[in-house]
Amino acid sequence: MQLIQGTILGAALLATILAIILAIVITDYTVKPLSQLTESILHYDTHNLKQFQPSNRLDEIGQLDRAFGIMTYQLNRQIEELEQEREKISSVLSQMMDGIIIVDANGVIEMINPAAQRIFGVVTENVLGKSMIEVVRNHKIFETWERCKATREQQITSFETPQRLYLQAAVAPLEPAMPNSSLIVLQDLTNYRRLEIIRRDFVSNVSHELRTPLASLKALSETLMEGALEDPPAARRFLLRMEYEIDNLTQMVQELLELSRIESGRVPLKREPVNPYDLIATPVERMALQAERSQIELVNQVPENLPAVYADKSRIAQVVINLIHNAIKFTPQGGTITISASEETRRVVFSVSDTGSGIEPQDLARIFERFYKVDRARSGGGTGLGLSIAKHMIESHGGKIWATSKVGVGSTFHFSIPKA
Repeated sequence: MQLIQGTILGAALLATILAIILAIVITDYTVKPLSQLTESILHYDTHNLKQFQPSNRLDEIGQLDRAFGIMTYQLNRQIEELEQEREKISSVLSQMMDGIIIVDANGVIEMINPAAQRIFGVVTENVLGKSMIEVVRNHKIFETWERCKATREQQITSFETPQRLYLQAAVAPLEPAMPNSSLIVLQDLTNYRRLEIIRRDFVSNVSHELRTPLASLKALSETLMEGALEDPPAARRFLLRMEYEIDNLTQMVQELLELSRIESGRVPLKREPVNPYDLIATPVERMALQAERSQIELVNQVPENLPAVYADKSRIAQVVINLIHNAIKFTPQGGTITISASEETRRVVFSVSDTGSGIEPQDLARIFERFYKVDRARSGGGTGLGLSIAKHMIESHGGKIWATSKVGVGSTFHFSIPKA
């Protein structure tokens, strides 16, 4: 009897041990993968997702594991696509010439691109999270943003910065993608405004320059028709005056056409290596008689041993003649005009100096503008286009032209031409 009881107890104990072992094995086989999967889900990041390896089991746990693997693959693709899109948007914003600012409902800057940073002279690290009015320091932008926030419609304004930039700001709501946020686009219209001013001034100047000779021609013709034709000496004087005004009009039209061709690049340049002395000798010789008639000494001090320059000889001669002609016009009798040249690193600089009346500082800054003439020039005739033509011609050679002057002492016009 005791043997039977011992046998039963031993069998029961063995069965219990086997059950415990089996439970542990089953638990390890079923629960542990679930725990690992749960741990992966709770603590996943992009790096872990890319390293996740689905199970090869065929039961429900294996199916769940593979489903999670599919989900991680899809998440990886979406994350990569989002990263690519973010990089594209970041690249576009970085390369845009227009300034871009995004602000939240309180006017706090959430994003600013490099163009906007350049406009306002700030850096990203110092402006993100700050108030827009503190960064841009312009009440017009702030007021335009407030109108946009109130109306939820795009608003546009224009203003000028302390750096003399003329900007147009467009403010638009970003709903529904970014509720309560606004997009500010800043366009630099400085060059467009400058061109519009130039166009307006050009039309005004042409009208002014044409009005004077046309009015004179009309007055002369009316005087002739009213009886001056009966007086031959008077009629001859009137006809000579009419011829003079017609010559002025013809010169103006020719110079306008020449300036238009130069600016549009339609003037072919026959550039070749030329000795600087030879470049200057011909125009000096042509203007010598005019200088002599005005009792002005014309001196050529250009050395003969300077290195050659790469230039169109006839076009540069036109520039030199224009500069000498202006010098003669503003130099009194007994004065001197000196043409010189010097070598620099990559260019030769030519100078035309006179001992004339000089140019006022406020006029000196504008003498190369089309039609701009100082008061002395207006009294002395001319179209006001000669220096503008000279400027474009020198620049088309890859050089520069500028002037220095001292009132009552004289003026010097310099221009440079690259070496051959």
